[in-house]
Amino acid sequence: MTETLNNSAVILARRPEGLPTPEDFSVVTQPLTPRAEGKIRCETLFLSLDPYIRSVIAGNHLGHGIDPGKVVPGEVVARVIESDDTDWPVDTLVRCQGGWQQFSDHPSEALARVPTELSRPSLTLSVLGMPGLTAWAGMVDLAKVGPGDVVVIPAAVGGVGAMAAQLARRAGATTIAITSGPEKRRIALETLGYDHCIDRIDDDLGTALERAAPDGVSVYFDLVGDPTLTTVAQRLAIGGRVVLCGLIKDYNGDHKTTGPHPGLWITKRATVSGLVVYDYESQRQAFEAEFVPLMEAGELTANEEIHNGLEAAPEAFCRLMRGHNNGKVVISLAD
Repeated sequence: MTETLNNSAVILARRPEGLPTPEDFSVVTQPLTPRAEGKIRCETLFLSLDPYIRSVIAGNHLGHGIDPGKVVPGEVVARVIESDDTDWPVDTLVRCQGGWQQFSDHPSEALARVPTELSRPSLTLSVLGMPGLTAWAGMVDLAKVGPGDVVVIPAAVGGVGAMAAQLARRAGATTIAITSGPEKRRIALETLGYDHCIDRIDDDLGTALERAAPDGVSVYFDLVGDPTLTTVAQRLAIGGRVVLCGLIKDYNGDHKTTGPHPGLWITKRATVSGLVVYDYESQRQAFEAEFVPLMEAGELTANEEIHNGLEAAPEAFCRLMRGHNNGKVVISLAD
């Protein structure tokens, strides 16, 4: 059946130098090859665009990457369209590493079911997906945020930041967003409920932190690297906790985070933890069981920026890497 279909895909045309541009990618159409025995064929409905892909296409993300000419990787929500496995029948919605393409084939062990009670499947890629699990790991497991804490979150309206803020507020903490531009500030304060918002471009970060957190910062969830990391670290409260999770400033290759001097951590008696979300994959089902009902009950807010069509992915990704997105970036391929 599908031997006659074409597969649209976005491949890496060349390695970006500095900030990526749409010309670093190519949209190609190729005949779909026959499905291998034992594989399950999926059609992508939603594609997640994530900052870490910048280091993947540079060839240096956690020891792996891709070469020019290869399909750009990415997590997707997809629909099973061909299967000989009775556990994975046609029309099952799954989450998998389908990449930036319309169709992909997978062994059954590479698939995970999208919760059937979830009314918006794309949320499996945002607050209820890897970004949400990342936020949970940072706020709940590592930082153990509680009442009275003052939590600072950069990249505050993206997929990770949006969920981290809500988890911190649910725990009774005060939340401080770091973002930029009037629309992102509005989202942070009005949609996501941050208590304070600092514009990283228009405000002096150190001065603004002294006003918003006069007694110091209890928890800093670092998603960006320097110079924000060092500035916030200098204003930690005694016993502050820092979760190191991302290096957005470094991903484009034109910046190198060096971080605070170790003496600062010692002076503040700080706890500094590194977070790699893959370590928490075994806890994803428990995470979904707790938070999907809250999402469906309207107790959590998703902040998605959805673009339509696979051909929109290169430009949308470049906007993301320039900080021009206003939420978790998702590409919709659904009709």
